[in-house]
Amino acid sequence: MSTPQSEKQALFITSLIIFWYSSNIGVLLLNKLLLSNYGFSFPIFLTMCHMSACAVLSYVSIVFLKIVPFQRIKSRSQFLRISTLSLVFCGSVVGGNISLRYLPVSFNQAVGATTPFFTAVFAYMITVKREAWLTYGCLVPVVAGVVIASGGEPNFHLYGFIMCIGATAARAFKSVLQGVLLSSEGEKLNSMNLLLYMSPIAVLVLMPAAIIMEPNVIDVTATLATEHRYLGLLILVNSAMAYGANLLNFLVTKHTSALTLQVLGNAKGAVAVVISILLFRNPVTFTGIAGYTLTVMGVVAYGEAKRRHK
Repeated sequence: MSTPQSEKQALFITSLIIFWYSSNIGVLLLNKLLLSNYGFSFPIFLTMCHMSACAVLSYVSIVFLKIVPFQRIKSRSQFLRISTLSLVFCGSVVGGNISLRYLPVSFNQAVGATTPFFTAVFAYMITVKREAWLTYGCLVPVVAGVVIASGGEPNFHLYGFIMCIGATAARAFKSVLQGVLLSSEGEKLNSMNLLLYMSPIAVLVLMPAAIIMEPNVIDVTATLATEHRYLGLLILVNSAMAYGANLLNFLVTKHTSALTLQVLGNAKGAVAVVISILLFRNPVTFTGIAGYTLTVMGVVAYGEAKRRHK
């Protein structure tokens, strides 16, 4: 028999998951809208806006609102490790945003679902950590599904595909690197404190990159803002949601199990695909849907195989 306390807890977790889904999918769709539909072709500057918002809101959340305890950097080597993670993180986010200029969200998510494949590869290369053969076998449909989906994607773009693969690999590399670089008890940081330190470093890296590679960004953005009156607000909301997605991911991880998070993550990708197809009306084929379905099934099987062989 459920108690009022357990019902409140269930409602709280359900609300967290709904907000987590909304923020993650919202950032993805707004990125696509800004980069493809408004003529705002500045993925590096957009990523810099995201990181700026994460830096400011992380500081407010941790130092003033005390959502999580503040953790200090204890050594120069720890700072260098965090800086390395920040550079890899920058690469993954910028690559993902560039890919959204050229690829539909549905295909972007299909490629992104191959993250476990790259994680397994990097974990073996860096830590020489081996999984059971059955676990590796489950990665075959993960990759095969993307190959099939690529062949059936009407709006396939090679450069966008390369950027998406690069972003997915960088995201996996960052997760493995994080486990290696911040593995000692004295240097471990929770994800919110890590974001607090990584974000300003990312802004410092992205600012000169945007100035050099997107030199007319301010002028073009100002011109576009006069044509589209809500452009500035969309960029602001988009940036705030990028931080919200990170915060909610931390809270969902804290209040649910790793397995629950994995299942929810797989379902989130599928929901994002359906919503993007309905919103942007990009053409999809049976082959593309079959490929994406195969990839998701492979990811689910991989997660289950890892859990059983722990």
